[in-house]
Amino acid sequence: MKFLVSQIAELLAAEIVGDPQGVITTVCKIEEGMPGGLTFLSNPKYTSYIYDTKATAAIVNKDFVPERDVPCTLIKVENSYLAFAKLLNFYQETMMQNQKVGISDKACIASSAKIGENVYIGEFVSIGENVVVGNGARIYPQVCLGDNVKVGDRTTLNSGVKVYAGCEIGNDCILHAGAVIGADGFGFAAQDGQYLKIPQIGNVVIGNNVEIGANTCIDRATMGSTKIEDNVKIDNLVQIAHNVVVGEGTGMAAQVGIAGSAKVGKHCILAGQAGVAGHITIDDGVVVGAQAGVSHSLKPGMYLGNPAVPLNEERKLIVYRRKLPELFQDVKNLKKS
Repeated sequence: MKFLVSQIAELLAAEIVGDPQGVITTVCKIEEGMPGGLTFLSNPKYTSYIYDTKATAAIVNKDFVPERDVPCTLIKVENSYLAFAKLLNFYQETMMQNQKVGISDKACIASSAKIGENVYIGEFVSIGENVVVGNGARIYPQVCLGDNVKVGDRTTLNSGVKVYAGCEIGNDCILHAGAVIGADGFGFAAQDGQYLKIPQIGNVVIGNNVEIGANTCIDRATMGSTKIEDNVKIDNLVQIAHNVVVGEGTGMAAQVGIAGSAKVGKHCILAGQAGVAGHITIDDGVVVGAQAGVSHSLKPGMYLGNPAVPLNEERKLIVYRRKLPELFQDVKNLKKS
């Protein structure tokens, strides 16, 4: 990687304050700046570092006004966080132009499978009968694709991903190591003190531009499909149960759990360790806070707590809970008097 500051500014349609000929060879955190480094300032908590950083250039918001001299060149944009993300994507795409293609002779591919052009299939990959792998797909070592699986164009399956029979993954998706798509949903019927397994005969359908984190599990439907719509972003260690529908553009942080047949709307945010009960509906645009327990359907808004309640209500409850020791002591004193 080697760019001039002026080239980066041109890519981002940015204004330069400082030396446009500065040479950028790496990216770095603002608090760990180094010569040749490009960093960014988005969170105000890190503003103090920009006055001492050794980075060559920093991407900042247009409205940033330094309180004193800044040692690095400033690249001013509308949104520094998004601009930096765009730049990292550009860098990644540039690097990918040199990625290897081809099929390892140690891969096991059924004769009925249809493999697209310019694909990479690594060592010890197993591809079942009637599988379709799209153009430009990258399938890393030890991935297992069951029979009748479909993988879209330019989708990446990292090492150890398992996709059970009949599941479908769209274009431009990224599945990280250890993700399991299409394992049986947790379906059992009680009978004479034992549990009778309910066959899970559906599948999982994943849309386009979806990212799924490491060791995340998405269960196949009992009947029909568990659906993950376009542009959904799912972190590591998330559990999505059978027949769940996750709407377009929704994001989930680590350790979220969603029980069977729940429906999550479009452009929702579920923070870490949030839990969602089965057979409920979360409307579009809902934000569920960390460790919140969602036991009933939610209308648009932000919810915190367990059980999850609207933000303003939870704020009041936090205050009340903090006063409980004092209240307890008051009651104790009243009993003595």
